[in-house]
Amino acid sequence: MLHPIYPCLWFDTGAAEAADWYTGIFPDSSIKSQNSLVTYFTLAGQDFLGLNGGPHFSITPGISFMVLTDDEALVKHLWDHLAMDGKTLMPLGSYPWSRLYGWCSDKYGVNWQIMCQDEKPAQMIVPSLMFTRENSGKAEEAIMLYTSLFDTSEVVFFSRYGDDAGDMAGQINHGRFRLLGREFNAFDGGKNHAFGFNEGVSLVVMCDTQEEIDRLWSALSEGGIESRCGWLQDRYGISWQVIPSILPDLMNDPTKAPKATEAFMKMNKFDIQALADAVKN
Repeated sequence: MLHPIYPCLWFDTGAAEAADWYTGIFPDSSIKSQNSLVTYFTLAGQDFLGLNGGPHFSITPGISFMVLTDDEALVKHLWDHLAMDGKTLMPLGSYPWSRLYGWCSDKYGVNWQIMCQDEKPAQMIVPSLMFTRENSGKAEEAIMLYTSLFDTSEVVFFSRYGDDAGDMAGQINHGRFRLLGREFNAFDGGKNHAFGFNEGVSLVVMCDTQEEIDRLWSALSEGGIESRCGWLQDRYGISWQVIPSILPDLMNDPTKAPKATEAFMKMNKFDIQALADAVKN
């Protein structure tokens, strides 16, 4: 069995502080668990992992989080907090696609697209992938790959740039798709952006079996880059963590966490049996 995919946010040392800040801003939010390395938290029904990973990576707008609501007061509340001490990419205001929309990068560098819509959304926070530079034009290809790899997955809709968009005509200006029942967005952003994807935001998929890990690791790493501790970059540069579902419990057990860490630091792809053997010894 595969579990719902959730995003991991890379911080230097401030994962717990950031999680406390976010859960104080969003409705229906809480801290689920915490240790010195990671903080698991939920914002409006969307699970997140905050990682204290050091200063190696900074979050880019390549993966942002679209926040959908029919409540204008909530849009303004979220904007006032998330944009404070951050950067505004698109100011809060009226646009052709929404009567109230804004895009900001918050004080931790996490990107939020906050949008008012007419109906109450089934999923309030939707991870959104922007394909830029050498990957511009590949959003549709990526969506088709991802939906082929996960059960209960489907394309919800595609919207394309028109003929007046020059080189981007026919590319995806908004694609919505579901993976394991959770919604994602993807869109082509053009070749001229200064940013792409990196490890600052990764996507975590937890697997119950070694067969699931082997299958996803092989498919996602093809044409990409394998890394340590279950991390990989796929052919588009998006970072994934393919991990066993037993890992969070091991890392929250003070007697098992050191042994588990020592074992998986030697791995690229996770080996569930080797991990289980390590914590027994």
